Amino acid sequence: MAGRRRAARVEPEVAESLRGNRLLKPIRHLIERLHSVGTKRDRAGNRKLFFDQYACLLLLYFFNPSLASLRALQEATGWEKTRKKLGIERTSLGSLSAASRMFDATHLESIIQELAAQALPLSAGREAEALKGLTAVDGSVFSGMARMAWALWNGPENRAAKLHLHFDVLKGVPCQAAVTPAACSEPAQLEAMLQRGRLYVVDRGYADYELFAKIVAAGSSLVARVKDSTAFTVQEERRLDARAKQAGVVRDVILSRLGTSHHKDHLKRPMRLVIVRTIDREGKATELWLITDRLDLDADLVALAYRYRWTVELFFRWMKCILGARHLIAHSQNGVTLQMYAALIVSLLIVLRIGRKPTKRTYETIQFYLVGWVTDEEFDVHLSKLNARSSPNG
Repeated sequence: MAGRRRAARVEPEVAESLRGNRLLKPIRHLIERLHSVGTKRDRAGNRKLFFDQYACLLLLYFFNPSLASLRALQEATGWEKTRKKLGIERTSLGSLSAASRMFDATHLESIIQELAAQALPLSAGREAEALKGLTAVDGSVFSGMARMAWALWNGPENRAAKLHLHFDVLKGVPCQAAVTPAACSEPAQLEAMLQRGRLYVVDRGYADYELFAKIVAAGSSLVARVKDSTAFTVQEERRLDARAKQAGVVRDVILSRLGTSHHKDHLKRPMRLVIVRTIDREGKATELWLITDRLDLDADLVALAYRYRWTVELFFRWMKCILGARHLIAHSQNGVTLQMYAALIVSLLIVLRIGRKPTKRTYETIQFYLVGWVTDEEFDVHLSKLNARSSPNG
């Protein structure tokens, strides 16, 4: 029995459901290795839904515009072509609900990281060379249902999950993520997710000197906004060149100490303060106080690195408004994490295929292509137009 069940895993014909090999190719072998995950308790060999199949169903949920709920996804398993192409059997609503709790979402983390590693930088030149590893960090709240007791937030009646996201700015892709209750510490979550070789760019919510020290100790760097009342001790004033002035930089200072003498010196090394004058959303002039350990970066690039922090905000908006990740189809923390990770995988697959950040029109074209309403030729024409627009001569 176990051998026969094994044969039901996702085989190469799965790619036919996505028109040949064009989108699933980078992930097929990564998905297949999930097949045996969570099967240790199935001693009788009567399991009908495996992790790789459930993962494919989640991808189908985001790729198919007609699937808007867990019940709709369950109905899709009743379609003969869906079962054949995904290598699954008809699945009950209860089985899908149980799968969201049983299959450990952490197994999708490595898939996200491997796909992100395959992505190529979307730009080149001075900025791309100097800002290697630039990673925008932020969290976004996704409202949940009352039954999500683990996600208590902002009062006894509210429930919400928070997606903590690390976004590779130069590649335009998510590279690391975690899901927690909305009521959590974002600096603590960043500390738990630190990697080596990153240039983390964060907003004032992450302004914590001890966190800054741990980022540097982890072998990474930072550009972080702090309050304009931050205390510091000047070691050296730097001269501003034309590029810095054009970027709005009004001061560039090497600091011998960040904070007052009454506070513990967590950093124990020179830091740098770059002050940038800009216009806020309301049209008022304001100053951005940016702290970094990168003494080698030109001041205009420090300012640019912080401006790039908005890429993660724009990605959250894309996830919620276009990809449709705002609506949660699972209620356990593991189930919500599985859904969020599947959404990130879909976004990675699209970028790997088209070589650029997807627009709403491109995402719609991909959806119509996958359901057979756009031909291979029309899809290629659309991609050619995208490449023409993004080329230097386009």
